[in-house]
Amino acid sequence: MVATSTMKSKNSECISELIDRRLDHAQIDEELDYWYHGLIEPNLNGEVFEERTCQNLAKMLENCLSRAKKTKLHCSEVLVPEKLTSRIARDVLRLSSGEPCGLRGCILFINLEVENVCKKLDRIIYDSSVVPTFELTLVFKQDSSAWPSLRDFFLIGACFSPGFRHALKLSPGFRLVKKKLYSPSAGTVVEEY
Repeated sequence: MVATSTMKSKNSECISELIDRRLDHAQIDEELDYWYHGLIEPNLNGEVFEERTCQNLAKMLENCLSRAKKTKLHCSEVLVPEKLTSRIARDVLRLSSGEPCGLRGCILFINLEVENVCKKLDRIIYDSSVVPTFELTLVFKQDSSAWPSLRDFFLIGACFSPGFRHALKLSPGFRLVKKKLYSPSAGTVVEEY
């Protein structure tokens, strides 16, 4: 079943957040319809809903990397290991499960660690109508074991401006940092994968 709500019935603050990320109308509808759909059908089988949530979260992460490749990463393509975004999505859901509002109370900051420098890529707020109860910081890592291809050396001077890479390869490893906003004494949880 597909939710058929219109843009007018969706939270305007959430829409402006998505517009600020420069998404087109179809992408905004897709992201908002998913969360609206999950809220109006609470009787879905838990496993089906969790799988759908995981798939959509993985897609949101892929979209984030796609948007960032030219604006913040300065490359023409980002090579993502198979199933990496799915693994991350499952871990985000696991870390969200013990929170008062679950994933809806999460602010997810997405970063990339390149040569020991952390670059901010994006921020995802799942439900702007819910007061955030925790933050997750996802840190993708560059695959430092990969040698640049000869093609990259030849293309750098010919087609791209200085500082523009042809391809950025991500490592299968990543880091998730969880910070509870409602309980400062709870501390920070860091999980390295």
